[in-house]
Amino acid sequence: MQKIPKRVYTLEFKGRAVRQVRSGRSIASVAREMGLVEQTVRNWVRRGVAGKLESSAGQAVTPEEMELSPLRAEVAELREENTILRKATAYFAKDAL
Repeated sequence: MQKIPKRVYTLEFKGRAVRQVRSGRSIASVAREMGLVEQTVRNWVRRGVAGKLESSAGQAVTPEEMELSPLRAEVAELREENTILRKATAYFAKDAL
């Protein structure tokens, strides 16, 4: 069994997520936009409030990877919406015939 490599995020990236949540956005929406798991953002917010938010050890994520993460999340969401629209179109087309 292969070990899944741990993703490493910069302190700025974590801080941006925490600031968005503290400004009133939901954890779920921030996680979805940034391509993260909700629990990860929740942990960062908890650490940020306690003043213990720090950069992860190891190799940092490149700016390109940080930019790709929300884009991948958006692509996944758009594909899901496309699937729903296809099913709705098929349903209504069946009633029209």
